[in-house]
Amino acid sequence: MALFGLIGVGNMGSALMKATINAFGQDEIVYYDSSIEKCQEISEQYNLFPENDILSLVDKCKIIILAVKPQHLSEVLNKVKLAILPKHIILSIAVGVEIQSIKSKVGGWARVVRAMPNTPALIFKGCTGVSFSSDEYSEEEKSRLDTLFRSFGEYEVFDESFMNAVTCASGSSPAYVYTFIEALADSVVSLGIPRDKAYVLVAQTVLGAASMVLETGEHPGVLKDKVCSPGGTTIAAIKALEENGFRNALMKATDACYKRAKELSLD
Repeated sequence: MALFGLIGVGNMGSALMKATINAFGQDEIVYYDSSIEKCQEISEQYNLFPENDILSLVDKCKIIILAVKPQHLSEVLNKVKLAILPKHIILSIAVGVEIQSIKSKVGGWARVVRAMPNTPALIFKGCTGVSFSSDEYSEEEKSRLDTLFRSFGEYEVFDESFMNAVTCASGSSPAYVYTFIEALADSVVSLGIPRDKAYVLVAQTVLGAASMVLETGEHPGVLKDKVCSPGGTTIAAIKALEENGFRNALMKATDACYKRAKELSLD
């Protein structure tokens, strides 16, 4: 019997498969996906072949990872509900879908873990928010889940009431960062810097600035002030960002993201 059963091998599912294989070995994962093309890709990459159906997967694993989009989750849960046993743990990465919603679909006694990873998990640099149902988990199960989440980056445990906000902070926000990198690179390309060098300059600066926040423990505002010399170029740029609603745009993006996450609930 495998430890993990992965349903869905899209972008996030593929990232979780890669990390799981690295952390636990290929023999500890089985998977299923309705896409023949996706299954062929996985078979060629890992020499790992899909289960014939979802029920076969459930029968062969202990931790069921639901890496499907929220709009497809009800269909999957309806297929697995009669096969879920007390030994199983359901791990869902579906945006906006609450633990209780999943329990109501498969049986109130089911143990459910809700997680919100992000795409940097593809290079083991992810940041994941995790929430556990109030059920009991053995120390061995907790250890295995800890190893799983650490295998593709860092993670933090939250009360479930914060999980939609976690989606705003880390789940969706890589797209904002990529947009920032693209826009800043475009702006300096217009000043004559070659595009390939512009992407390196900007992306490495984002990486370095983020590392400064994490490693120094200083408030971002303090670090910002250290770059802003009185009357200098940086404070002039910050002034222009403020005049054009930079912070407000990000806050509005968070509002929109949070609203959509709530709309995706199964209820």
